[in-house]
Amino acid sequence: MTESDQLVRTFDDRARRREGRRDMFRMFLGAAAVGGAFAYSSAASAQSAPSEADVLNFALNLEYLEANFYYYAAFGTPIPTASIGSGGVPANSLSLNAGARQVRFSDPLVAQYAREIAQDELAHVNFLRSALKDSAVNQPQIDVGITPNGAFSSAARAAGFIADSGNPATQTSFFDAYANDLSFLYAAFIFEDVGVTAYKGSSSLLINNKTYIDAAAGILAAEAYHASIIRTTIDQMGNNPGLKASTIRGDTELVSNARDSLDGSSDLDQGIAQSTTAIGVTSNIAPTDSNGIAYSRSAQQVLNVVYLNKAAVTAGGFFPMGVNGNIKTSANNA
Repeated sequence: MTESDQLVRTFDDRARRREGRRDMFRMFLGAAAVGGAFAYSSAASAQSAPSEADVLNFALNLEYLEANFYYYAAFGTPIPTASIGSGGVPANSLSLNAGARQVRFSDPLVAQYAREIAQDELAHVNFLRSALKDSAVNQPQIDVGITPNGAFSSAARAAGFIADSGNPATQTSFFDAYANDLSFLYAAFIFEDVGVTAYKGSSSLLINNKTYIDAAAGILAAEAYHASIIRTTIDQMGNNPGLKASTIRGDTELVSNARDSLDGSSDLDQGIAQSTTAIGVTSNIAPTDSNGIAYSRSAQQVLNVVYLNKAAVTAGGFFPMGVNGNIKTSANNA
């Protein structure tokens, strides 16, 4: 089967899957409302539900990751050490972050987007640390470098963007998330969609605290704005040749499929492939179901994606030593 045939088949499959998403979303949202999207995955830890502080600390880990990536891309440095906690691990102290640097943007608008999002993500870190006070977890080890076996390279390899030697000891190809505008946008595409689904999944456990639910809703809205900026900017380049697929839009479907292969059997993730309908060609900037509702991921599903592992594990991928806090184990989707 040629690459073009594979892409056509992928897009046809996605069109069929979207027809059945309404019932799937209703079932998913109902389950989240009953059990809580951030419920623990292991029997031992299921004896008690995570606290609101646990949920916010889980979110804080994700904000550390996003903030460091955008700070490197926009300013050439990790986030300030004043924002990582007294026991936090500075990103620039780890050899695995070799190659993380300021992007030499060719489009000044993309550079402006990067600076704005970097400032927002650092503000999220500082806000959550302030809200949690002494309960705030320190920044864990984070991998936002470009080494051959690093997180970005592993994610790119799963999407087919770079070569796979089949042996971690002999990997030489790497994905440089800081090489240019498009590489930066692909890397941001990985983070932003996952961040939106994570915050949406947290709402059921914060509903009894107005301050926390307001804060989570506000951050969710900001993350959704960020995701729409990234998706729209990629879509504007969409017909240009992709790294693996024939077009950039096709590349986003490969990333989407790679994420879907990690977070369970339900096919909820969406790239930005356009659709031709009775009303004409439509974009897919907002990944929603047939009711126009964005989907959720549980904390465990989010960890599957950021750990780059479909099994139940406590570390890997963008968090080489795992996240800090009580929510740290991914789901068993193997």
